[in-house]
Amino acid sequence: MKLYYSPGACSLSPHIVLKEAGLAFEAIAAPTKTHKLADGTDYYGINPLGYVPYLVLDDGRTLHEGPVIVQYIADLVPDKQLAPANGSWERYKLQEWLNTIGTELHKGFSPLFTPGMPEEAKTMAKTRLMSRLQWVDGELAGKNYLMGDTFTVADAYLFVVAGWGKHVGVDISALANLVAFVARVGARPAVQEALRAEGLIK
Repeated sequence: MKLYYSPGACSLSPHIVLKEAGLAFEAIAAPTKTHKLADGTDYYGINPLGYVPYLVLDDGRTLHEGPVIVQYIADLVPDKQLAPANGSWERYKLQEWLNTIGTELHKGFSPLFTPGMPEEAKTMAKTRLMSRLQWVDGELAGKNYLMGDTFTVADAYLFVVAGWGKHVGVDISALANLVAFVARVGARPAVQEALRAEGLIK
């Protein structure tokens, strides 16, 4: 398998999940600002959409949506319990979390990373984001992870997205449960490996 990623982007989520899964894969940097690989290859020639993550299987099949990619990876290694069994109520709760993170948090950050976005729009985006993050903080009360005591692919996604706040002026320091969650997930060996591989820590 090949995972195309951009350091620190949402593609860090499947990068973490692949490390947690213990699967063999090749991580290939595809910076979203230049869309050029290290060898000069135009990334649009590989993925016409131009964004990350992008998973290419050994047989050439591809997946390009993070929440789908992480579930696919989890299902390759069911013994790792990175996702509940398909068809179970818990699996639907996991998908609910992946959708919430993707639509309410991930997309909520988008205006803050958009060049030329008016300050008024950014202020509105931050207000909405904080209300959603406060809700997530409440949901984490008394739990180690989103689904309880077991780390799942949704935790990898929330860890990545919650970490973006420090780059765009969204301060989560008052959200004690979320701060503890980020520290807990960040300390996992597989997460450390992925962060190191993307040059985000030494």
